[in-house]
Amino acid sequence: MTPRNVGALHVEVVGAGPPVVVLHGFTQTGRLWGRFGDELERHHRLVRVDLPGHGGSAEVRADLWETAGLVEAAVGGALGSAPFAVVGYSLGGRVALHLALAHPERVSRAVVVGATGGIDDAGARAQRRARDEATAAALEASGDVDLFLRQWLSSPMFAGLVAPGIDERRRNTPIGLASSLRLAGTGSQEPLWEKLATVAVPLLALAGADDPRFVSAARRLAATVPTGTWSMVPGAGHAAHLHQPGVVARLVGSFVG
Repeated sequence: MTPRNVGALHVEVVGAGPPVVVLHGFTQTGRLWGRFGDELERHHRLVRVDLPGHGGSAEVRADLWETAGLVEAAVGGALGSAPFAVVGYSLGGRVALHLALAHPERVSRAVVVGATGGIDDAGARAQRRARDEATAAALEASGDVDLFLRQWLSSPMFAGLVAPGIDERRRNTPIGLASSLRLAGTGSQEPLWEKLATVAVPLLALAGADDPRFVSAARRLAATVPTGTWSMVPGAGHAAHLHQPGVVARLVGSFVG
């Protein structure tokens, strides 16, 4: 099979202290962590990764397992062989789960925000994959990132989001975002639940109280991972770290040390 990967992932390292790798959500970049990122950076060295199809990694094509390998390689280039904590939001949270499964020797602790272990039902998964494909095709046909971002952020999932970082999101390209949807969307993700029952990495699953679907997913992750725990963030939706940055920074800082 011809490899899809083109080049390495773009990484930026900021701050000082114990390393924390941060993995962003769909349509974002490694720079879009807002006040949560500022708070975390006060006591930690942040390794900010642009995931495949995004930002400085817009030309990289990879599925979730391939992305986990690319993240591990990129972090190794930035930090060496030392273990690290990882924090992932939404798409980045799903990457973090794959990373903990594929490279448990590298991941000391994992935090996921608004993430899931996958869609169990094959039919529902196929329907989601078809929706992701339709969205990707429409984005490629229009070539209009601004229009797509307005539509994406108008979802009820992001209601009340004050600082969506539109200017930074414009670094993304229609082709890059479309490839991310096709290769790393929830519809293309194999369910991880059975595998997660064997993972040894301590996991904290977070979800906003106003995001009930992912509250259920966080509960299930905590019940599945042997060393898993979870917490619900009051007054927050899907992007809990942006809705309640101080609260989430305290939870994450206490967990990763």
